Amino acid sequence: AETVASGSRAAALGGFTAVHAMANTDPVADTAGVVEQVLNLGLAAGYCDVRPVGAVTVGLEGRRLAELGAMADSAAAVRVFSDDGRCVSDAVLMRRALEYVKAFDGVVAQHAQEPRLTEEAQMNEGAVSGVLGMRGWPAVAEEAIIARDCLLAAHVGSRLHVCHVSTAGSVELIRWAKRKGYGVTAEVTPHHLLLTDELAATYDPIYKVNPPLRTAEDVEALRGGLADGTIDCVATDHAPHPTEDKECEWAAAAMGMLGLETALGVVQHAMVDTGLLGWADVADRMSARPARIGRLSEHGRQLEVGAPANVALVDPTASRTVDPTTSASLSRNTPYRGMELPGAVVATFLRGRATVLDGKLQ
Repeated sequence: AETVASGSRAAALGGFTAVHAMANTDPVADTAGVVEQVLNLGLAAGYCDVRPVGAVTVGLEGRRLAELGAMADSAAAVRVFSDDGRCVSDAVLMRRALEYVKAFDGVVAQHAQEPRLTEEAQMNEGAVSGVLGMRGWPAVAEEAIIARDCLLAAHVGSRLHVCHVSTAGSVELIRWAKRKGYGVTAEVTPHHLLLTDELAATYDPIYKVNPPLRTAEDVEALRGGLADGTIDCVATDHAPHPTEDKECEWAAAAMGMLGLETALGVVQHAMVDTGLLGWADVADRMSARPARIGRLSEHGRQLEVGAPANVALVDPTASRTVDPTTSASLSRNTPYRGMELPGAVVATFLRGRATVLDGKLQ
């Protein structure tokens, strides 16, 4: 329930000058033609640079590799490949993908989820799922894939990026891989830095997400991992859904949350206002490092004469109450509705041109 244009407007309001659009588009971004179309739609919208993520497998089906080389050689110059919310669970296929992207300095961004351990799972496996009687999603389903893929990346000598890390065990595995010198990077979402599985007790599907909200102990570990650099960056995992797919019974609801317009406020609340990060660290985790991972040379740079003016101006002393009806997204599934979040994006500039001024789209 989003277009490239509406998503890029939401991104600009959130202070983003570039975003990576995942491959779960319609049609799937698994060919050079589709990724070029995504790129062109972003250019036409003009609010931020929209860099397409290429699918690892044809149709995101996990059976055979997509046209990785053709997408890399296309006008979109794709360097990030992912099957979005579907894990490349076949170890042989994952190895081949890592081998292929190594030739052009690409990276495979893996959604770590062993599918056989999460069949019919509805939320985090733990005390809360036991009380609610919901099928649990064990932490090991994520951690097993991360461990496997870190070893595969080391064996191949290629780059691996772990999407939306959600467990304390995952943080430890990534910390181990980095100590070994493996080419592994990782991200965490704003919602996994703030929300816990206890919210499932409301039975409100707005809190149903993949990977699921975890425990308070996991949240603490994720914050610590982002603070010490084990986790490289923050990524929104922006997942807009139609109202009918979220305002229904929990078991039937789609997984996912909006994230672009609230990301900075959540990070300020969870990391800056708690003393875990300074604002220079926020710029590093939300701009410089993501740009390096995605090979976006015009973004995430130091402010200096002659550099591309891709800049967000933030007022950390401001605050706002989240109202989903005012969102630029075509969807309304934010878990922060009615919550007061600190900070405000005052202006966003894309190559020196204002896309947002005084908090309003231009």
